[in-house]
Amino acid sequence: MTTDRTADSPAAAPLLDLQPLVVAVRRRRRLWCSLAMLGLVAGGALAVLLPPPPTAVTKVLVAHKEDQPNDTGTLIRTDVELLRTTRIAEAALKSLESPEKPEDFMADYRGTGLTNNLLEITVSGDSDAHAVARAEALADAFVADHVRRMRATADAESKALLEQRERTRDELAEVNKAIGDRSPESDPKASASLESLFARRAELSSRVADFDQRAAEARTGTPGIVSGTQIVDAPRAVRHSLPRTAVTNAGIGLVLGLVLGLVMAAVGSLVADRPVLRREIAAHLGASVIAELPRRGSPRLWRRRRIRAARSRLTTSLARTVRGSAEPVSLLELGCARSAGVIALDLAAALEARDGQESVVVDALPGLPLARRRQKPGDPTVTGGEGSAAAGPEQERRLYVGSVAPGTAWTDLPHLGSRTVLVVRAGHGSAAWLHTVARQLADQRVTVLGVVLIDPDPRDRTDGTLWDGQAHALRGRSERPARPNGTERPRTERLPMRATRVPDSDQEGR
Repeated sequence: MTTDRTADSPAAAPLLDLQPLVVAVRRRRRLWCSLAMLGLVAGGALAVLLPPPPTAVTKVLVAHKEDQPNDTGTLIRTDVELLRTTRIAEAALKSLESPEKPEDFMADYRGTGLTNNLLEITVSGDSDAHAVARAEALADAFVADHVRRMRATADAESKALLEQRERTRDELAEVNKAIGDRSPESDPKASASLESLFARRAELSSRVADFDQRAAEARTGTPGIVSGTQIVDAPRAVRHSLPRTAVTNAGIGLVLGLVLGLVMAAVGSLVADRPVLRREIAAHLGASVIAELPRRGSPRLWRRRRIRAARSRLTTSLARTVRGSAEPVSLLELGCARSAGVIALDLAAALEARDGQESVVVDALPGLPLARRRQKPGDPTVTGGEGSAAAGPEQERRLYVGSVAPGTAWTDLPHLGSRTVLVVRAGHGSAAWLHTVARQLADQRVTVLGVVLIDPDPRDRTDGTLWDGQAHALRGRSERPARPNGTERPRTERLPMRATRVPDSDQEGR
């Protein structure tokens, strides 16, 4: 039983695939590493250039009449807000004999409720002594205001109780007078009325005694609140350590920069939609990845030999493909013009060494980077793009190098060769542009033999081979008219064999 592995199957299109996002973010490590280092430097520089002002701190124990064990901190939060009022700020400035405005002074201090009854006051100033003096004046002003409010509350409550007691006493006097005016009678109704008066007198006497007790308790509780509200930690200057502050700010900046960089890299990767995996690039272009090479630059010393071996294998594979093709083969680049030019030069040199036939590289790249380079002795001949239309001698083999980057003249591509090898840099083109390239090549009857992937992700383990390439061939691939070869039957050509993927990392080379 044979099972078709198509790109439309659920296995080929997972519902949630984070691997492309992870790879894209990892490839943009320069961005988030740069932002992380920028945050590290900015945090350290901020601690040096903007040191914290001189600061003093003090702690005040605040007693409340309404204190309850299950209080959620409402009372201390009220005290914090009362601390940030112009009345307390003005009282503190008055004790300091300072002409500063209360509104400006309020911006230099803050209160923090540590517990239900413990308030911490932090004040900044021009110097340590100035900050300590301001903290002491502010704490004294807050304590005095709290005590005054508690006393005023107790006095008001006591006064109200005493007023109720006096009204009750007046009513009790009226009841006593009514009882004294009654003469003992044997009438049952008169006896019942007299008993109700005695009961009313007893009730009023009890209420008078209760009001006396409550008024006394209201006055007695105030000294406890007054004595309980006090400064428990004298104002003192806070010592700042510049190295510790710099290290702390640098660490915070490092974390914030790293997070910002990762977020920007992830969002940018999602918005740009630039495929980086082999399977994605192969699926969008409709051609298998036949080889891959790392990005040109200054690789590590222990990788240079591996890169040279990879380039040699790629050149051999492409030379075999060019010799086995009866039609011209071109190299079309996307995002890697320099690498495509180097591959073309290596390929032309290999063909000359193998066949002894002169090879000419026709440079149709934007800006003609190959035609303008300094030619060394023994290098293949390089001509400009205008040479593509001219017919050379029969013993001369022409190898065309072009581009499929945005701005390409698609109608000129068939003149470069009816078959091509795409040299694509991973993560350069968007998915929409890769679809455009595949569609335009199909419309121009240009067959894509394979894709050479430049700068692949070393940890990419996806398969860049299209197992169902014939079933999902782009339109126009198999529509080329047959060319007569002296008979009535069309010419039959052997398709080039797919080259083995070139390893570019230690793990892939094992």
